[in-house]
Amino acid sequence: MSDFEAAEAAVQAALDAGASYADARLMHRRTEQMGARDGDVEDVSQRSDAGLGVRALVGSGWGFFAVPDVEFGAARRAGHRAAEIAEASALVSRDGAGMIPSEPVVGSWANECEVDPLTVPLSVKGDLLTEATRLMREHGADVATATYDVWDTRKWFVSSEGARIDQHVRECGAGIQATAIGEHETQRRSYPASRGQFATRGWEFVEALDLLGNAPRVGAEARELLTAPECPSGRTDLVLGSEQLALQIHESVGHAIELDRILGWEAAYAGTSWLDLSRLGSLQYGSELMNITIDPTIPGALGSFGYDDEGTPAVARDAVREGVWVGVLAGRDSAAAAGLDYAGSVRADGWSRLPMVRMTNVGLEPGPHSFEEIIASTDDGIYMESNRSWSIDDKRLNFQFGTEVGYEIKGGRLGRLLRNPTYTGIGPQFWASLDMLSHESVAWGTPNCGKGQPGQTGHTGHPAAPARFRDVRVGVRAR
Repeated sequence: MSDFEAAEAAVQAALDAGASYADARLMHRRTEQMGARDGDVEDVSQRSDAGLGVRALVGSGWGFFAVPDVEFGAARRAGHRAAEIAEASALVSRDGAGMIPSEPVVGSWANECEVDPLTVPLSVKGDLLTEATRLMREHGADVATATYDVWDTRKWFVSSEGARIDQHVRECGAGIQATAIGEHETQRRSYPASRGQFATRGWEFVEALDLLGNAPRVGAEARELLTAPECPSGRTDLVLGSEQLALQIHESVGHAIELDRILGWEAAYAGTSWLDLSRLGSLQYGSELMNITIDPTIPGALGSFGYDDEGTPAVARDAVREGVWVGVLAGRDSAAAAGLDYAGSVRADGWSRLPMVRMTNVGLEPGPHSFEEIIASTDDGIYMESNRSWSIDDKRLNFQFGTEVGYEIKGGRLGRLLRNPTYTGIGPQFWASLDMLSHESVAWGTPNCGKGQPGQTGHTGHPAAPARFRDVRVGVRAR
């Protein structure tokens, strides 16, 4: 029995049980992780699983049921059970539940992958990580760690409308981190980012990161931070590196434009959103340099795919254009409730989880400047890079971020190193202060975006480039 046949059996069973609509996702996933510390491999894990998840719509109620079994009988039982749950949900669900129309697709998609990460010998991967930690220790780190992650996912999607889609998604990434221990505090430096860097690519992506070439610098900078002066407090011009700006986009834009949060459907985990749908198309979110796109078609970015988990083809669209809020991340049901005509942003982190609105690649389009021009045009300010901490309220409005490192900017030049830098702001005010933006964009990957209950971990991408924000409050510390 093929994977498509199992999914089709589940959908037909849901229809036979009274569903007006049903879809099924059969998934096979293999994962691999390794961690090294101070010259030794500390842990290795390899996992694989398979299962089937079914959604059914009966009246105004949704039902979902999943089984770790892809045989015909189990698939039929899962479809029938999903319809039963939907029927029960309709007794208490809101009126008018439905979905916007979608042309059913029959198709396949796979991302580019030159070197299958799961075929690279564990010994080669282990040597890479342990050597990186040795180099960091040699150049100043008291504790040095390195990690990599690999995901290999196959999906088969079938809907009662006629969709029949298979996808093969291979993702991987890696990172290193050095910690230096002082008398009263610790400092750390990371590369390529505080969580590592990840992409929808093969092992060639990890090789291109050049972990070994950057390890000595990372170790030395962690040690140097122990004696660097504290980031001053006050208001100043702030230049953010692209990795930190990617997290800023993720937290203060990406989550805020999720339509289920805006509608109040998602509130228990990390809150709702400050945005009001009545102002879609007119709200000034930021300055004219702020152009945010929702684009799951970017080759190699971590939030890329061919079709979302409702079978909607990947399409790029605007979220913010010249500072004005114009688009949201939506699913077919939330779009119908909001009176919108597009979806395409629904995913689940596995076969056993209900698909929900998730970020894809939510990124800031590049600007007209270079990083050098931004620094040269800044008379007095601070440059910050590599996230260390973050906090944002349950409306995705007020925030405070800390970074691993800061640099003083005086007279258009980068100056002395600063430790414990922080900045704070309010979303639309902060984005309105954006006045210079680099063209040197990087698609940063975030593999640990949490949402939902039961919790789901999403893979998202955030293209970003260095940018300057005027008159920002910095150096805020808890007392």
